[in-house]
Amino acid sequence: MCVCINCQYVDRCTTYHAVEGQHQQPHLTENPTFEATQPTINVNIRNDGEMIEMEWDVVGCESFTADMGKWARLRPGELVPT
Repeated sequence: MCVCINCQYVDRCTTYHAVEGQHQQPHLTENPTFEATQPTINVNIRNDGEMIEMEWDVVGCESFTADMGKWARLRPGELVPT
């Protein structure tokens, strides 16, 4: 799971913005202004027949500042990304 969903900066982070793009998800903001320090991204690649699926997750970041439930508060009623 992406640590970003519980980070204070999720709604303005350029790294999370890029992950949203990789997942073809709507952006929390179109113009992120926060540059994360040393984010670590895991990319899992699955081959499903002729289809290749890629899952991007930020698993660490020096800028991470806990704000539990931040993403869910920004998108009430939507399923939290896993």
